[in-house]
Amino acid sequence: MTAFWQDLGLPGLIDIHTHFMPANVLAKVWAYFEGGQFGRPWPIYYRRPEAERLALLRAFGVRRFTGLLYPHKPDMAAWLNSWSAAFAADNPDVLHSATFFPEPGAAGYVAEALAGGARVFKAHVQVGAYDPADELLTPVWGQLAEAGVPVVVHCGSGPTPGRFTGPQRFAPVLARHPALTAVIAHLGTPEYAEFLDLAGQYRNVHLDTTMAFTDFFAQLHPGQPFPASLLPRLAGLGDRILLGTDFPNIPYPYLTQLEALAGLDLGRPWLRAVCYDNAARLLHL
Repeated sequence: MTAFWQDLGLPGLIDIHTHFMPANVLAKVWAYFEGGQFGRPWPIYYRRPEAERLALLRAFGVRRFTGLLYPHKPDMAAWLNSWSAAFAADNPDVLHSATFFPEPGAAGYVAEALAGGARVFKAHVQVGAYDPADELLTPVWGQLAEAGVPVVVHCGSGPTPGRFTGPQRFAPVLARHPALTAVIAHLGTPEYAEFLDLAGQYRNVHLDTTMAFTDFFAQLHPGQPFPASLLPRLAGLGDRILLGTDFPNIPYPYLTQLEALAGLDLGRPWLRAVCYDNAARLLHL
């Protein structure tokens, strides 16, 4: 594992898309993945206690990583944010993460999270089953845009579509908040071209690599691979592509993601930027 980033001349890796959650919440997430929801087995490769998962990332050479978490219903986000703040305080290499849900108190607890030092937010439109353009979230997006704090947004229709997924659902948010620093999870799978279009239109839109280009993800989306014709655009946006993996909720070793990116043959400078430099700049590390 360490040979990968050492060969690139990097001090390690920065992973924008990893998950740490309260134990009871993570257990439900794991049960969902392993419950056959996607028409094929999805075993959790890193189903281990929290301390072991932290130790693994550090052993892999992941210097900074997120503790992304997200609510699936109202009256949950503020509690998750409190847990996440304490988790980040206990683990200095964890990027203090926070989240939100369209509810009356959202602007208030997001302001508290920002004041408390949150470095990255997560919005999961698919799991939360909410419209990202909901008026209750207008002040939230506005606060994040003004603060320049990135938000990792799962708004693509992979691995399964939701009522409010797709670029057409998130585009109105960007139109209203063009300075928003949004990181589109999973490269926007499977609406790759449309999300690349948004990145071309808005200078603060980034995309993360989570599960993209792996054999497993390709099998989840038969007939919808990342088009080879888009690789030049992916290369051209090399300063706004960030390493993401979905650790620990992946059905294969961590190295699989890194090898999939290397297999694109977009060059060592592109890999260095994606695996470390872009996130370091974006997160002011």
